Amino acid sequence: MAQIEVVVPQLSESVAEATLLQWHKKVGEKVTRDENLIDVETDKVVLELPAPADGVIAQIIAADGATVVAGQVIAILDTDAAAQVEPVEVKAAPAPQSTNEPTPVAAPELASKGDVAMPAAAKLLADNNLSTSQVTGTGRDGRVTKGDVLGALSSPAAAPAAAKPALAQVPATAAAGLESRPEQRVPMSRLRARVAERLIQSQSTNAILTTFNEINMQPVIDLRNKYKDRFEKEHGVKLGFMSFFVKAVVHALKKYPIINASVDGNDIVYHGYFDIGVAVGSPRGLVVPILRDADQMSIADIEKKIGEFGQKAKDGKLSIDEMTGGTFTVSNGGTFGSMLSTPIINPPQSAILGIHATKDRAVVENGQVVVRPMNYFALSYDHRIIDGREAVLSLVAIKEALEDPARLLLDL
Repeated sequence: MAQIEVVVPQLSESVAEATLLQWHKKVGEKVTRDENLIDVETDKVVLELPAPADGVIAQIIAADGATVVAGQVIAILDTDAAAQVEPVEVKAAPAPQSTNEPTPVAAPELASKGDVAMPAAAKLLADNNLSTSQVTGTGRDGRVTKGDVLGALSSPAAAPAAAKPALAQVPATAAAGLESRPEQRVPMSRLRARVAERLIQSQSTNAILTTFNEINMQPVIDLRNKYKDRFEKEHGVKLGFMSFFVKAVVHALKKYPIINASVDGNDIVYHGYFDIGVAVGSPRGLVVPILRDADQMSIADIEKKIGEFGQKAKDGKLSIDEMTGGTFTVSNGGTFGSMLSTPIINPPQSAILGIHATKDRAVVENGQVVVRPMNYFALSYDHRIIDGREAVLSLVAIKEALEDPARLLLDL
C-alpha cells in the first residue's frame, strides 16, 4: 500500500503554530489532488491544505481543533486504495505537544462517530455534568456543538437539576432569574488572540501620543465627482477616497522620513520604501494587507489593489505574505461611521493614521461661517523617536495635499 503523509504547510517566520479548523473529508473517503482537505488557521490567515495526490484518507492523526506546527503530519493518504462505501471511524487524535486549546472529546461510554463534542461544547458539557447521550448533535457527522448544549440546558427536560449542582443551592426564584440570563463562552480565534497580544504589546512598549487635524474634503470630493465616471470607464474600477488618502500619506512620509521609520532595540531603522498597510474588516476580524511600494503605484493601481484586498478578506483568501511587513498603516474607521478615535500603532511601525466619517460642519473661512464636508484625521505616533513637531507637520502635509490635490502632482 502506497502511503503519503499530509503535513502542515510551512508557516511564516512570525507564526509558530496553527489550529486545524475543520476536516472536509473523513477516513475512507476518496480525495483528488489539490482538493482542500482542511482549513488551517494561523494568527494572520486561514489556509487551505490541499491533497498532495489522488487517493483515500487512510488515517486522520490530528482532529478538528488541534494545535499543530509546520511540517507536522496530520493525516495519511493511501494512493492505492479504493474509496470505501461506508467511511470508517476516525482514529482518535493524540494530544498535541503544546496547545492551549481543547480538542474534540468523545464521551467515554459512547463510541459511535456521532457522539463527539466540539471543544467549546465539551467544556460546557463537563461544566454541567452532561454527556453527549443527553444532547442531540447537529454539527458535522452528528457532532455536538456549543449551540446544541446551550439548547439542551435551556430545556428543563434535557437539563435536570442534578446536572447543575451550582444552581441546586440557589433559591428557586434566583435560579429562575439566572436561567433567563444566558451566557455563551467561546474561545478567541487565533487572529483575535494575536490582535489582542499585539495591541497590548504596542501600548506597553510604545510611548503613544495622538495629534489631530481637520480636513476640508471638498476639493477631493469635487475632483472625484468630476472624473469618477471617466475613471471607471478607463480603468475598470471605481474611484474612491482611499487612493487619495494613501497618496497624501506617501507625500507626507517623503517629507518627514522619521514617520516611516521603526525602532529596533536602540536603533532607528529608516525605510527607503513605502509599504502602506490598509486596515480592512473581514469576517474573522481586522486584517491589514500591505500596498507594496505605494509611492510607485498610480491612483488606479491603488484602487484595484484595495478592491482585491477587500474581496480576499471577505473570502478569507489573504495570504501571509500579503499581510507581512508594512512601514505605516492607514485605518479608515469612517466607513463604519466613526467620528473620532485614537488609533493604536501596529508594531513594529511607529505611526498610524486614523480617518473618520466626513460630515457637513460649520467652519469659518475669511471671517464667514460656511458649511464644508469636514473630516477629523488622527495621527498616533511613537514619541520615543518622533517628536511632536514632526508628527504635527506630517499631518499638516497630509491636510494640505488633500485640500489642494494639485500638490500631489507638483510634489509641493
